[in-house]
Amino acid sequence: MSGADALAGARMAVGTFTVWPVRVERVDRAVAGWAMCWAPVVGGLLGAVTGIVAVVGAWWWSDPLAALLAVGLGALLTRGLHLDGLADLADGLGSGRPAEGALEVMRRSDIGPFGVLTLVVTVGAQVLALAGLVEASLWAAVAGAVVAGATGRLAVTLACAGAPSARPDGLGSFVAGTVRPLAAAVCAAGVLAAALLGLAYSPGFAVACAVGAVAGLAAAGVLLYRAVRRLGGVTGDVLGALVETAVTVVLLVTAAATRG
Repeated sequence: MSGADALAGARMAVGTFTVWPVRVERVDRAVAGWAMCWAPVVGGLLGAVTGIVAVVGAWWWSDPLAALLAVGLGALLTRGLHLDGLADLADGLGSGRPAEGALEVMRRSDIGPFGVLTLVVTVGAQVLALAGLVEASLWAAVAGAVVAGATGRLAVTLACAGAPSARPDGLGSFVAGTVRPLAAAVCAAGVLAAALLGLAYSPGFAVACAVGAVAGLAAAGVLLYRAVRRLGGVTGDVLGALVETAVTVVLLVTAAATRG
């Protein structure tokens, strides 16, 4: 590992997880491993943008509308790739076909009924949970969104530490197994430390942020287990689905913590 690898990995992470145009001069598995480690940082920054937009938007519109626009912006800033992956995985798992058939369903450009329903529920849950955080406090909204964004990408980091690839090509095959266990542990510790941002609202909320991160990773882990058993490994769609699953769970947990 070298500083050049880390820098190239940071650029690759930005180019992979956002719409920001980034020139990456070298892309190999060493760089990919660094990119997956930088992913939670990129996710946290995206979460900060989402939370701030929701808070600012609430000055002009209702909290739910502001949250809807913020979540929509978040999807735009990621090209909607994670949501697309979630829909594709839902269609693939819902098809009831063997692994090869399910992977073929996931390759299609259209979205089936399982994908549509999953998107509606997921986006709706994110919007309403974020609206609840905005209603509680601007600090709760920003902290919750940052932890949610970071946790969603941490789920990808952890998946790339051990899960095999379902196909010999594609993003999944390129990044699977590129993250070392120690690096994954450091990334996880960093995300848990980010939960301290919740102190800006209350000590209890900081605990809720940490609990939400753990719950989000657990939910993503269950989905990963299911995907590996069903498909034989991960794909780019699976990784995207892990992001949205973890993000949603963190927002739900943190929003629930503000209801008291």
